[in-house]
Amino acid sequence: MAHLRLTNSLSSPLPKKLVPFSSQSLILHHPFYFAKPKPLIRFARRTGPPLVLAAVGQAEPNHLPQTNAPQVRPEEEEDLPSKSQQQGSQLRNRVVFGLGIGIGVGGVVLAGGWVFATAIAAAVFTGAREYFELVRSRGITEGMTPPPRYVSRVCSVICALMPLFVMYRGHVDVSVTSAAFVLATALLLQRGSPRFAQLSSAIFGLFYCGYLPSFWVKLRCGLAAPALNTRQGATWPILLGGQAHWTVGLVATLITISSIIAADTFAFLGGKAFGRTPLTSISPKKTWEGTIIGFCGCIVTSVVLSKVFSWPISLSSAIALGVLSFLGSVFGDLTESMIKRDAGVKDSGTLIPGHGGILDRADSYLFTGALAYNLINTFLPLYGV
Repeated sequence: MAHLRLTNSLSSPLPKKLVPFSSQSLILHHPFYFAKPKPLIRFARRTGPPLVLAAVGQAEPNHLPQTNAPQVRPEEEEDLPSKSQQQGSQLRNRVVFGLGIGIGVGGVVLAGGWVFATAIAAAVFTGAREYFELVRSRGITEGMTPPPRYVSRVCSVICALMPLFVMYRGHVDVSVTSAAFVLATALLLQRGSPRFAQLSSAIFGLFYCGYLPSFWVKLRCGLAAPALNTRQGATWPILLGGQAHWTVGLVATLITISSIIAADTFAFLGGKAFGRTPLTSISPKKTWEGTIIGFCGCIVTSVVLSKVFSWPISLSSAIALGVLSFLGSVFGDLTESMIKRDAGVKDSGTLIPGHGGILDRADSYLFTGALAYNLINTFLPLYGV
């Protein structure tokens, strides 16, 4: 009977507040149990690999998926050789076009005269166009108003005419002041409100891209005194000018250009090998170690070539020419780097593959021609002969 009553009581419907007796209900209603039980087994959704059963809290470490291991995607593996090939192609273009430019510049310097002046004028026009494009870039225009495009074009033409004016008139001071007056008038009469930033960027463009390069024409063609001690002139063909072709301007131009190339080359190699201390924030890749090595290479090149050409006679004059060539090279490079840094670009142009634009190649030469010419014309007695 007791068994029958127990069976009847268990089979009778339970009140709503009662819970069927089981081990799970006992655990759930235990006073020390506060969280709901989590399932011991769960199925991971298939995301590529086969379906995996992961036991939470019971999986062995050897069976856990290794998600933190570095993995290289197939497309990244394909990019590695392409990047190395691209760097090799850039280096090859840089070497090939660099040699071509060097041979061409050497021929133009030896030719002199209207050939040299015309080549300088063409380079100046291209460099001026690159400069005014940098001025109009987004990085610079955020803080200033660039000059109108017609003013930029007029400035580029005036800059290109300055070397020719120096060649046939002997000086450039009048043309610079006249051009500055014309630009100031054009900017003041433009529609809208003129800005001082427009005037300053245009006037600096005339100075930087036109006035400074014109000194190379004065250096090469203006110093027409014969370099009498130069042995190369004695064997120079008469059809190409003979002894009179080797002037102080030719020898000074060759030494100055060679010193600049040596400064850049030794600074690059020295910085790669020993560079540790940054030179300036304007150009983070330049180091003090590379600069010092470039300075020594520039001085040595200037002294050695002065012995080869027997000009200048004084050793101190050769050292002074090397020092000024180095200073003009470094500060010309930093000036152009400052402009590109504000513009937010790496190169001033894409005219020369592997090198960039004209300004990227000629930045070290802009100040140097003026420094070398004034040293020889002002401080060397008898032009160093």
